[in-house]
Amino acid sequence: MEKKVVIKTNQAVISFTKTALPNGYLGNMFASPIVYKGEDWRTAEALFQSLRFDDTSIHEMIKQEKSPLMLKIKIKSLRSHMILDPTKEQDIENMRLVLRLKFEQHPDLRALLLSTGDALLIEDVSKRKSGNGVFWGAYLSEGEWYGENKLGQLLMELREEIL
Repeated sequence: MEKKVVIKTNQAVISFTKTALPNGYLGNMFASPIVYKGEDWRTAEALFQSLRFDDTSIHEMIKQEKSPLMLKIKIKSLRSHMILDPTKEQDIENMRLVLRLKFEQHPDLRALLLSTGDALLIEDVSKRKSGNGVFWGAYLSEGEWYGENKLGQLLMELREEIL
C-alpha cells in the first residue's frame, strides 16, 4: 500500500533522479567512492548492494562493475543469494550506514547536503512507479507525492545529525 509523503505548505522540495541532473549527488549511483572495512567501493549503491550478500565472489563482481545501473540489473538475478530481505529493517540500517559513510568521506557532498536547509528531500521515481521505487522514493502525481521515500527520509535524518 502506498503512503502519501506529507509536504508542509511552507516547505521547499528538493527532488533528485539521475546523477547528471540537479541534486544527483543525493542519489546512491553518484560517483562518490566509499571505503568500508578497508575495501573500496565505486559508489554508495555498490556498497549498499554488497551488504545484502555474504558471498565474496558476489562482492568482487559488484566491485568490478563500473556502471551502477548495470549493477542493479545484475543484482536482480542474484536475489536468491541475499542474506536479508530488501526494504526490511536491516536493509534500512545498511542504507543509513552507507549514507553516513558517503557524506563523512566526501566533505564537498556533506556541504551540499547541509545547503539543502530544511527542504524535503525526495528521490523522484515518477518514471518507475512500481517495485521498490515507491519504498525508497516517491512519485509525483497531480501535484502530490506518493511513496514512502525512505532514502529521502534517511538523507534528512543525516542532515539533522550533522548540523
